[in-house]
Amino acid sequence: MKPTAIYHDGQSYQLLRYGKPYFIKGAGGVSYLEELKARGGNSVRIWDDLEAGPILDKAQSLGLTVLFGIWVEREMEGFDYHNQVAVDQQYALIRKIVLKYRNHPALLMWCVGNEWAMEADNFRVYDEVNRIASLIHELDPDHPVTTVISPDNARAIWLVRKRCPAIDVLAFNSYALTEKLSQFLQDGGWTKPYLISEYGAQAYWETPMTPWQDPIEPTSQQKYEYVHRIYRQYIGSRPPNCLGSYLFYWDFKQEETHTWFNVYDQEGRSTSLADLMQYFWTGKQPPNQAPTMQRLLVDGRPILYQSYSSASGLHRAQVLTTDPEGDSLTYHWEIKRRAKNSADYVGTPLPALEGLITSSTGPSITFRLPTKPGSYRLFAHAYDTHRHVATANFVFEVTAKQ
Repeated sequence: MKPTAIYHDGQSYQLLRYGKPYFIKGAGGVSYLEELKARGGNSVRIWDDLEAGPILDKAQSLGLTVLFGIWVEREMEGFDYHNQVAVDQQYALIRKIVLKYRNHPALLMWCVGNEWAMEADNFRVYDEVNRIASLIHELDPDHPVTTVISPDNARAIWLVRKRCPAIDVLAFNSYALTEKLSQFLQDGGWTKPYLISEYGAQAYWETPMTPWQDPIEPTSQQKYEYVHRIYRQYIGSRPPNCLGSYLFYWDFKQEETHTWFNVYDQEGRSTSLADLMQYFWTGKQPPNQAPTMQRLLVDGRPILYQSYSSASGLHRAQVLTTDPEGDSLTYHWEIKRRAKNSADYVGTPLPALEGLITSSTGPSITFRLPTKPGSYRLFAHAYDTHRHVATANFVFEVTAKQ
């Protein structure tokens, strides 16, 4: 009996794990796997083979499976699929990876690339993805092969269908487009199984922008409500041919901000998204839940952004927060400059600016503006006594004196 197989009952597809139905209740990330298991998750997604051995071993010890990402170079980052020498080098490397890990008991399926079709003008990349998928089938007939694209148009889906017949499952980093997946699948003619490889908080390329083109980040409560709706309607309802999903991001990372996608903060405190997934994965609420941050007020108003003259004086900020169990709450505030589309955009969180907040431990503070013109965010964090966190931030710019 195969470790992982795809079964078609004449009407729809289903994933099988050692012959038993297996709906993916997963998340992307390499940390907090014990919590993922404890909250009812069953699978983890990784994007490449870095540290794959320890992650697979850890997953196996916990009874989790791994969607194993094999990195495929992307045209939008300069890789040339007309360069056959480079293409063959990538192919040879992938062959070694598959041979090394194909028999690991935690392996669920292989994933060839991540969003490689984005800005891809050379159709050879589709042919190469198919060649890699065919290689994997030859080396490992016991695990299906998927590939990840963004479902922002039916063309990419149609091209995968036409040029990548070796792909068993089509995976999507869909976010807000999760609502439109059924239409995209229909328009692209994809009738085989699919899974959602990334979804979560409404992404920074999807939210409203300030007049100076900074994305407005939802509060942790707004993220909770958004993911609740998306999961319940488009994943938990078990649409035909949907094999499951992976929440992004079951860890901590800087991407636009250090709070946007994360289920955990830098100290390992969990947001309400962890509570929500436990509810969806097990049908039960956790005994203690994260605080709820309803809104952030600046100078008494629920504004989402503001442009200030550098001559502005002191300002006041306040968060309205409650806790489901009435736990006492503590607070932390910080001001950071906005990350640029460069080395600090994704990676290490930016340091907080010093000397701008008079007191940063209560639900309300006064703060002064940075003197240097630019774009900034004021972050509010609320902590309960059970290692939970709620967040909100206010984006503002400081302009030069007139």
